[in-house]
This record gives sequence, C-alpha cells and structure tokens, in this order.
Amino acid sequence: MDAIVIREFGPAQNLHLESVPDPVPGPDAVRIAVAASGVHVIDTRIRAGMRLGPFPLPDLPYIPGREVVGTVEAVGSQADEHLIGAHVAVSLGNANGGYAGLAIAPATDLHVIDSGLDPATAITMVGTGRTAVGLLEGAALRPGETVLITAAAGGVGSMLVQGARRAGARVVALAGGPAKVALARENGADLAVDYLDPGWPSIVRDAGAAPTVLFDAVGGAIADTAIDLLATPARVVSYGNVAGNAAATDAELAARGIARGTGLGPAGGFTPDNIWRWAAEALALAANGELTASTTRFALADAAAAHIRMENRETVGKVVLDVA
Repeated sequence: MDAIVIREFGPAQNLHLESVPDPVPGPDAVRIAVAASGVHVIDTRIRAGMRLGPFPLPDLPYIPGREVVGTVEAVGSQADEHLIGAHVAVSLGNANGGYAGLAIAPATDLHVIDSGLDPATAITMVGTGRTAVGLLEGAALRPGETVLITAAAGGVGSMLVQGARRAGARVVALAGGPAKVALARENGADLAVDYLDPGWPSIVRDAGAAPTVLFDAVGGAIADTAIDLLATPARVVSYGNVAGNAAATDAELAARGIARGTGLGPAGGFTPDNIWRWAAEALALAANGELTASTTRFALADAAAAHIRMENRETVGKVVLDVA
C-alpha cells in the first residue's frame, strides 16, 4: 500500500510517500480501506519531535495520522465478520497509522456511518467535531449569552461557532484575514472580526458585545486582549495556546470574577466514554445537516504541504488528506 512514512523527526519535508507492506489486523481489530485521513495539529508537533505530555514519541519509522474514514475490508479472528463492507469513521489516537491506503483499528472503536456522508465531513466529526461538542457541553451555554471565539475559522472554532448559535448564544468570532472572517460569518457568527486589524478590540467594544464566555485556542496577546473584553462574571475555556500562554494567572482572573478552565483532558470531561459519545453525536448532527464541516483538502502525496500550510496558518477548517 501507499503510505506517508516518517523516518526522522523534524520538518514537514520528512514526510515521504512510500510503498509499504499491507498491515494485518490483530484478533480484535479490523483493516480499513481508507478514503480520507484527518490532519491534526498534534500530527505536526509529533512529526517535529515534540512529546505530548506523558506520551512517548512513536518509534521510528512510523506512519502518522490519528483519524480515518473508509470501508472495512478485513477483520481479525475475533472481530465481527459482519463489519466487512461497513463504512466507518474512527479515531486511531496515539496508535497513528492514518496517512495510508490501509489502516488498522480496534473493532470496538468504530463508528458505523451512512455511505452517503462525505468522507471529509465524517473525518472532521470523528476528531474535531467531538472536541467541539465536548467543549460546548462543558461550557453549558445559556440562551442569550454572548460568546467570544478565537481561531473561529479553524477546525474546532468553525464548529464552536455553529454550536454556540444552535444553543441560542450571540457569537463574536475572531479570525485572521478576510477569507477566514467570511467563513466565520457563513457559519453563523453575529459579529466576525479580523484579529490582524490592530483595531479589532475597539470593533468588539463598539458593537456592545460584552462577552461572558471565551473559547480560546490561541493564547498569548490575543487571549489577553480577549479576556479584557469580557464582562463579569465570565468563564474562559482554553483548549490551545499556539501563541503561548496568556499573561493573567488563574488567581488574577478569579479576583476579577473570571473563571478559567482547561477544556481538554480528564479535568474537562474528556474521558474515553465521553469522547466516543461526543464523536457519535457530532456524526449524527452532520448526518442530519445540523453541523457542517469546513475543510482544506490535499492529496495523500501532498501531506508535507498540508503540514506546512497548517503550521503557517494558511488553512481553514479541518485539514483532510484524500486517500481514495
């Protein structure tokens, strides 16, 4: 099969398309003919040799990719043979292996999906969509609240905009550049603002937004400024810090009536059972047309370009590799 192989940690140019042996499913696993594979920011960090918390780096060489959608073509000796031919979406997690024509996954982790659901949409829901659904559940938005969302044209941010609107909240979306601002507006933002404009805080203030909830994936100066725009009491849900940590400490924020929590991890409710449930919910919402996916798509052979453009913040929505 064709696969993207990393033989040395480092830059995106270390992603190479190679022909490798077909994988064989273990007793409780299935083999999936991959239609699409998701590209995650975690992929780029592992590729660069960065450990994620307590998790060790994968042994070299390895095939990256944490999410796949495709059709089950073979099952292990103890897996349900009726799964053969099923259209499925699955998160592979730290096992990786998704940037390939064939991937192995535990049979119990599969989400069986309708064959009519676009693979790029399904791949968005099984990883990024579940994160958005989980963050929204944890935030417990109330109708009439005003929500400020940074990185609102990203994979998670795009769906947070839609989910917050579905919950009856007013949405203020921050995105970088006219195209991303337009996407946030298309997804339902009441106010979409370009954070590359130095005057963006005044635009938000002049609109009388007074947000009480902040979903932040950026951190750094943008997060600090966004926090200053909050009315009180308020709550901050942090799920990323690509620009570094915000300056204000939790204690300082608490003194101002602002509670900050980390949206990801067990403390945010991201347990295995919840993660699987949220993915199923996101897939159901997509199948019903209640949640749409914004994607930037690349061919499998162009995985290096996908990583480069993601790291340069030149993509919108979920980044997807079209495999078949």
